[in-house]
This record gives sequence, structure tokens and C-alpha cells, in this order.
Amino acid sequence: MHPDLAGLEQAQRQLEEQGIDVVRVGYADLIGADRGRDVLVSHFGRTVGGGLAFCRSVFATTPGGEVVDFEGGMSDGLPDVKVVPDLSTLRPVPWEPGVAHCIADVFDPDGTPSAEGPRHVLRQLLAEFAALGLSPIIGPELEFFVLEKSDKTATGWHRYGEATGNVYTAGLKGDPDSITLETLRTLGDYGLDVISANHEFSSGQFEINLWHGEALDAADRAHRFKTAIKELAHRRGQLATFMPKPFNDEGGSGYHLHFSMLDDQGNALFDDPSAPHGLSTMAQHAIGGILAHAPAAAALSNPTINSYKRFGPDTLAPWLIDWGLDNRSAMLRIPPERGAASRIELRLGDASANSYLVIAAMLAAALLGIRNEIEPPEPLVGYGYDVAKAAQLPSTLATALDALEADQEMTALLGPKFVAAFLAYKRDEVARFQRWTTDWEFAEYAYHI
Repeated sequence: MHPDLAGLEQAQRQLEEQGIDVVRVGYADLIGADRGRDVLVSHFGRTVGGGLAFCRSVFATTPGGEVVDFEGGMSDGLPDVKVVPDLSTLRPVPWEPGVAHCIADVFDPDGTPSAEGPRHVLRQLLAEFAALGLSPIIGPELEFFVLEKSDKTATGWHRYGEATGNVYTAGLKGDPDSITLETLRTLGDYGLDVISANHEFSSGQFEINLWHGEALDAADRAHRFKTAIKELAHRRGQLATFMPKPFNDEGGSGYHLHFSMLDDQGNALFDDPSAPHGLSTMAQHAIGGILAHAPAAAALSNPTINSYKRFGPDTLAPWLIDWGLDNRSAMLRIPPERGAASRIELRLGDASANSYLVIAAMLAAALLGIRNEIEPPEPLVGYGYDVAKAAQLPSTLATALDALEADQEMTALLGPKFVAAFLAYKRDEVARFQRWTTDWEFAEYAYHI
């Protein structure tokens, strides 16, 4: 794959006809943050025709602004990459008149894709499916918290609409300023194919679902969704966070993926009425692969120190490597629908996950299951969280990173250069946390010791 620059002049004319004078060209870094640049439409073709130059190490810039080294990064003199807009993704931004957003692909100076690019990682994995005549279909479900400024908390923020028991509600009861309704309408105008929204389990927590679609399109829409949610909150003077577990007294936020498979003719391949549980052999092997490679997939699905504070018994977040039929206490849930709606719901991921990478991790594990004909164990019956029934997921980010490094089959599919960069970045995060004195430690030890 090399940069496709055809159509720039036509795109510029169409943008001008729509009254758009700025294009925001953005791409996902390793943690899924949108890195970008605003380009005047009057100079769009000329400016992006050779690719926009970005420092390669931006892929691995931490939230604190530090630069983590990886192959081809800081130790090589902080060289450039070329960012080239994918014109098929141009979308007017509803809340910023005159602005359009365009997702970009990232290339090395020689015109080949940058191996560290999350969108490229997913693209190359989808090429493996395409070679088999398969098309993965993904439906993302994302949860997040909305916070308001406060001078009464240590963080400077408190949960919006604080109240108990507003689980799966809509309207002013759990959303006194009706921000969910406003957000749903705005995102509907953004072409993200959002379909529904509700107040989630915890105070200030919401879920907005996206319609299913081909995997790259679903990842693009989910990536844009997260950025849009945060932008809209900033405009209201609020903070929207996809942090997995921001509060000790509330549950966390998940990133669930509904996954089905089509062939070249659009036939649903996970359905088989004659098979056990109505699931085809391919579906069974996909389940087996996801279970077998779950420890490695956790590093990408649960990519922060905070992620593993969301896990545990009775949390309705995964804790064990198991699957069940319409069972929300399992890591893999098989919804009850069959036929064209036959699908797998992976409940492993949390809201902090990079949209491209969480989907890539699931698909890589499923592909290995299909290739290697991995049979799953019997499905979970009853309520889960029994360590006698299934193995436990990694309990820390460090353990998950070790599992990813050890999983050579997964590394081969995701790309060794990408995995090395991801491990370097995330192990730096672990090391920085291990050196940091937390509020818990001070409260636990300072007075009595």
C-alpha cells in the first residue's frame, strides 16, 4: 500500500462548494488520541499532496508530554513520517461550521505504511481475512463518564447528575441537562451511524452504541466518536473521560465489541442451525481462538494501569477466560439471536482501548482460532467468577504485556515492529507508575509508620 493522492483537486472543489474552509487531518497514536493538523482548504491539495510531516515519535508521546523511545524514534534522531488523508473519510464537523475532519494514514518517507500506525495494524490484519474471502463485521459499544468542575474534590471534578439507581434510563432523571439527547443528535449529523444512547449503571456514566459495519469503518467511526465526545464535553465546560475506572465507589467503563463474519456473497458465517448452540464450526473456532489468546489480547484491550482495577468478581467486567450463551458474567457472550444476527460479543475491552487495536486484537485471536481449528471448552452455565471453572485473565498491565510478548502467533499477525513499539511505550508507563507515590500509600502508611 502506498499513498493514494488522486482526487485532491476534486475534494478541494467540493469542500469549497460546501462552505468548508478548513480540514482537520487526524490519525490515531498508540493510545488512540487523535493527533492532527488544521489545513486551509484554499491550500489543501498543495499542502497535503506530498503528505503532512509529523515527528514519528508522536506515536509514543505520553499524556504527560514525555517521549518514549522505540525503533526508528528518538534514538534515530526523531525522524518524520508522512500523514496522508484518506479522502473517503472526509466529514463536515457539525459543531464547528466551516470545518471538516479527515482520517489519515501514516507512511514512512519511502511511501510504505508505518508499522506503528494502529490503522495500518488493523488494515494488514483485514487483508488476511480478505485472502480467505472473509469480511469481519463489528458493532462497537462504548461507555464513558461525564464530569463537572468542583472545588470540593481532590481531582477538581465530580460526576455529572449524581444520583443512585438510574440504570439504563433516558431523559432528565439521570441526565438533568439532556446532554445525551443533544450528543446523540449531533453525532447523528456527523455520519458516525450512532443508533442509541442511555444513562449507564453509575452516576454520570453513559453509553452510546454504533451500528455494526465492516471492521475498518467501525474502527474509524469509533475513533471519531471518542474524540467527538470529549470535544463536545469541552464545549460545555465538562470533561468526558474514557478512563476505565475513575472512581473507587463506582464500576468502570467497558468497550464491548459485537463480532460477526460474512463471506464474499454476504452470507452470515457464524450461523448453523444444525450445530451445537446454533453456532457454526467457524464461530466455534473463533471463540476458541479468542479464549486461547485472551491474555495477549488483554494488553491491547485493557491497555492502562487503571484497566485492571475494573476487573474482579461480581463487577460485570471480565475476570476469567470463559464464554457463555447470553451470559453477561462471561468474557465472551453469545447473544441469543441467530441467523444473520449470529455474533460474538467480546466484553473484555475497556473504554481506554485504542479502537483500531482492540478490534485488531480480537480479530487476530479469532483468525488464529479459525486457522488452527481451536475448539472451545463447554460454555459457562450460571453466574461466573468461579476460578475453579476457568483460568484468570492477567491482573496487571505488566502481566498482560508479558503475555503479548510471549504470544508469537499474535505478534506475527499484528506486526513485530508494532508490538515492539507498543511494549516499549507501555512498559515505560508501568515503570513510571511503580516509581509514583499514590494517595492510597500516603493514607495507609504516613500516620502509623
